Amino acid sequence: MSDQSSDASSRPEKPEESRDAAKSTSGTAPEPVNEAAPGGPGRAKAAGAKPDAGKQLARASTPPASTPPVPPQNAGPDVPKVPAYLQAPPGDVWQRQRQRQGQQQPGVLSRLRTASPPAIGPGTLWSVLATALLSALLLGDGLGPNLLIVALPAALGAFFAARSARRGLRPWTAVWAVGGLTLLVVPALREAGWPVFLAVVSALALGSLALHGSRSWLGVLLGSVGLFPSVAAGVRWGWHGVRARADDSRGRVRTIVRSTAVAVVLLVVFGALFASADAAFADLLGSLTPDASVGDSPWRAFLFVLGLVGALATAYSAAAPVRWDGITVRPGKARNRAEWALPLIVLNLLFAAFITLQLVVLLGGYDKVLEETGLTPAAYARQGFWQLLWATVLTLIVIALALRWAPRGGPRDRALVRGVLGALCVLTLVVVASALRRMDLYVDAFGLTRLRISVAAVELWLGVVLVMILAAGVFGAKLLPRAIAVSAAVGVLAFGLVSPDGLIAEQSVQRHGRDKPIDIDYLAGLSADAVPALNTLPEPLRSCALENIDRDLTVTEAPWYASSWGEVRARDILEKHPVQNNGTECYRLGEGTGEREGYEEDDSYDPY
Repeated sequence: MSDQSSDASSRPEKPEESRDAAKSTSGTAPEPVNEAAPGGPGRAKAAGAKPDAGKQLARASTPPASTPPVPPQNAGPDVPKVPAYLQAPPGDVWQRQRQRQGQQQPGVLSRLRTASPPAIGPGTLWSVLATALLSALLLGDGLGPNLLIVALPAALGAFFAARSARRGLRPWTAVWAVGGLTLLVVPALREAGWPVFLAVVSALALGSLALHGSRSWLGVLLGSVGLFPSVAAGVRWGWHGVRARADDSRGRVRTIVRSTAVAVVLLVVFGALFASADAAFADLLGSLTPDASVGDSPWRAFLFVLGLVGALATAYSAAAPVRWDGITVRPGKARNRAEWALPLIVLNLLFAAFITLQLVVLLGGYDKVLEETGLTPAAYARQGFWQLLWATVLTLIVIALALRWAPRGGPRDRALVRGVLGALCVLTLVVVASALRRMDLYVDAFGLTRLRISVAAVELWLGVVLVMILAAGVFGAKLLPRAIAVSAAVGVLAFGLVSPDGLIAEQSVQRHGRDKPIDIDYLAGLSADAVPALNTLPEPLRSCALENIDRDLTVTEAPWYASSWGEVRARDILEKHPVQNNGTECYRLGEGTGEREGYEEDDSYDPY
């Protein structure tokens, strides 16, 4: 045995390994070789304690005699060898594994979503289909009450989807939803396009906030546009739900299709008979039925797809909202008191000096300032309003940045921050009041326009934001982001309800009654909301101001669902009091009137 072990140890290792590999590939088990253990004679004895173990293992691994040996792969003359340039190197395997791991990592939206939505329910499907059909039938003729009609089934589908996902109705969700639907009243009341556009955009933002329920600054900002990332996912979700239900209920789908087809045929046949029998019923049926022609079929198809995709995205967001509050912004590095407070104290002193001068001007030095500057009261007001508006906006930016780097050491730091920023907010409120006073002087001199009423409304809203910041410094800033969003929505709603074009026309008529010039060319470009005020002007000013509006209302006759209350009221007024044809006299009345007086030819004139 010692001779065998010494002989085995003296043999080279590679021939032995090659012989063992050849034997294993040929299907025969290698003979057990009793070699000396590398650990010494003690281990050799331990290894040889059971001499039959090697034989039993060899006997168990040896295949039966009846089973032919299996040739190895890539062996034999008939098996082609894979070229080396086609064989993947070992590094590519690890690279593919890393790519698979990277694909399995969830994206940002996947991490922010609460959970995967359940399968789309029948209530949601029918609501989505109703939204798409109403969009194709009603939205192609213009904007009016049809926006609110289309939004109601979309909101109902979102409610069904949220209930299937076991989401409860929270107070702020109800506030956003009711606010968004209320803003859609503006297109039903006003004909002017610019307040309608603001109302529609604000309604979409509030609806998105209702679906996602954000509360932080970044969450409210991203949540107002958070509906768009759910468009593609909502379409896939709806498609999978429709396929699953179609496979499970083919018989019910056929029954519904047959019943709907029979109902449509009955309505068409008997509706046509009754319409031919009574002219009043025919007029009523014609006013209630949407006017869908073959020529605008591509536009109707686009509106159908738009309504379908929008309703699916809304329902999907209601079932699986994105928690935009999960995106956090790290606070800035806290500064020490002197470094932080010194620039703000200097800014407060500058504001105080400006406000003191404004008080001196208002208390009696106004004429002296105008005499020294050589400006007219209107020019003085116009020169300062825009600067004060930008000063207000920049002050809000300064406050936001100051809060980011404010000292956060203890009660003294909090008191310093509240004192310095509170004083800055109070001084900025005085600047807002000064800007609004300047705009009032400018409007009194030249009249009200769309741009002037818009920027005055923005300046007033900025003042409300400053008051909210002051209140947050006293009571806490937890509700501040949502409160500012609510104030913006209320401002847009109020701006649309007061009818800006109507206010412009009414103020111009009052100025004409005080023997001040009136700009007929500008008033003729207003919407139908200005007709009640312009109708009180004497002739020929009345007909010259209403000529373009009357022409537009005559050319475009929209159905009831695409006509606002302002348009309907204007039609009634112009039917009772028709516009007279004054020929070229209107051009003469429009020359040299309005705010163009007082400007030289080389001065820049802003018609708004």
